[in-house]
Amino acid sequence: MMEFYSSSDPCQRPPANHQVAGTTSRVSPWLSPLAYLLGRHCLLPLFFGQIRITGQKNIPTTGPIILAPTHRARWDALLVPYATADCRREQDLRFMVTIDECQGLQGWFVKRLGGFPVNSKHPSIRTLRHGVELLQQKKTLVIFPEGNIFRDAQVHQLKPGIARLALSAESSHSGLGVKIIPIGINYSQPYPNWGTDVSIDIGSPIRVADYMSGCIKHDAKSITTDLGKALQQLSHQETKITNHAFAEITNS
Repeated sequence: MMEFYSSSDPCQRPPANHQVAGTTSRVSPWLSPLAYLLGRHCLLPLFFGQIRITGQKNIPTTGPIILAPTHRARWDALLVPYATADCRREQDLRFMVTIDECQGLQGWFVKRLGGFPVNSKHPSIRTLRHGVELLQQKKTLVIFPEGNIFRDAQVHQLKPGIARLALSAESSHSGLGVKIIPIGINYSQPYPNWGTDVSIDIGSPIRVADYMSGCIKHDAKSITTDLGKALQQLSHQETKITNHAFAEITNS
């Protein structure tokens, strides 16, 4: 994600009733349920050792949310739905992914499972406004705030676009109630293979409305800072995984 507002006034917000581009993502009515079913009950349980999930109660059952996980492996895109599927009435997730991940056969699946591309170097207003539209429709949007995969288990500098996107959506409708949910995903080894243990820790929601002071540059910086701190705390679980100090799988 990149910054996507350009103005001589760093505190200027986008118009509250700005027009949103047409839908650029969709969810296949047959492929999506099949993929989630196979992933949840076959692929993930068979591939991984123990899958530990905590903090599911932190995910609101309704309303617009952005799931903001750390990014440690390509498996993350499957583990996020696995950990959150039972928490939302609207189960179809929409993923903002890099344009490279929407090429070829992989891209065919990504686009039909709710993914839509963003050019991280030159993001289009159309694509970014689509993210706002999804939140206005009270959908669940998944954005990896670090941007890329990092194997060192450290939380790297977050991209500011996720905060600006959330602020834009919140300012477009009074009382919309956008929330950002930090999620720490940690593996027992940097390159997950068969039998790897994984921990998914879901943090407390960040209420975007609490940060709206009137200056989008300042507000986005504050959200990004607090999101980074939350992800850092959730990433401390790595020590438990490395030492294989796993309890039974927790779904609470």
